[in-house]
Amino acid sequence: MRKPRTIGRQIEQDESVVFSSAVVSAVALSAGETAATGERTLPLPPAAGAAGQAFAVREPRFSFEQMVLAPDVMRNIDSVCARIQHHDVLYGEWGLASIDPGGVRVAVNLYGPPGTGKTMCAEALARRFGRPILEVNYADVESKYVGETPKNIRAAFAAAAAAGAVLFFDEADSILGKRMTNVQQSADHAVNVSRAVMLRQMDLFEGIVIFATNLASNYDAAFVRRIPYHVYMPLPDEECRARLWQQLIPAAMPGKDTIPVSVLAEASEGMSGGDIKNAIVLAATRAVQREGPARLLTLEDLTEAIEAVLRARRDVGGGSPWNR
Repeated sequence: MRKPRTIGRQIEQDESVVFSSAVVSAVALSAGETAATGERTLPLPPAAGAAGQAFAVREPRFSFEQMVLAPDVMRNIDSVCARIQHHDVLYGEWGLASIDPGGVRVAVNLYGPPGTGKTMCAEALARRFGRPILEVNYADVESKYVGETPKNIRAAFAAAAAAGAVLFFDEADSILGKRMTNVQQSADHAVNVSRAVMLRQMDLFEGIVIFATNLASNYDAAFVRRIPYHVYMPLPDEECRARLWQQLIPAAMPGKDTIPVSVLAEASEGMSGGDIKNAIVLAATRAVQREGPARLLTLEDLTEAIEAVLRARRDVGGGSPWNR
């Protein structure tokens, strides 16, 4: 039997893929933290796309050790990692290459409410695989000039392949949206051409591509079929929120030891990890304005910040569809 091709740099068999089983909604423990030191760094020049478009290849900023994820999410992530780590066994010894000849590529879709750590999870996956990351959003590939958007899509895939990078499309619903069935103008035709090019590039790509979206229902069915790993990243429950409050309030924050996280967890129902981070920042900016012994974070600061965040979720932009 012919040995299947590997997916870029194969993860060594003795490299462990170890994750915490007690983790919740994904957030970084500190907005300023970077991935653990001591790991390799690469000189990563930008790669040029069509019409001078540059796609920056860089080292991932986050690792799984800096994140908290729900157990169900971690099980799905473990499956993705096993797909890479045990590629030779799966597609060689176990014969998956006979039914999935395109198995040299891996596609992952991270979807769920805003603020649950999809972008950070993509970066942590890239770091786990020992790869740099090339992040693309719709503004990077969309062009007002006819024919340039498909060229930019091809250039992004080519740049990722050349660098051995994980290709990451953020806000992917803008790129993987449904094709037009009633084409009446040139713009409709251009959308369909771009979707067709994207489908073709996904079929040809021999690497790892990750998509993230808050609006997965907008995906075209053809893209859904080509992505074997769909990982839902939910809002945290009360127990999870308690862990997030405990871990996200910095240890150096005055007053932290007096704050009951159980009260915060109950009050913050419906909030994501990103919302909790925003509430902590808002509460801290209120506390720092006080002087003397009162210049410390209090439960009142945090509960008022929670109310402000929840009010914004209700009132700004029509509210969140994930909470309806």
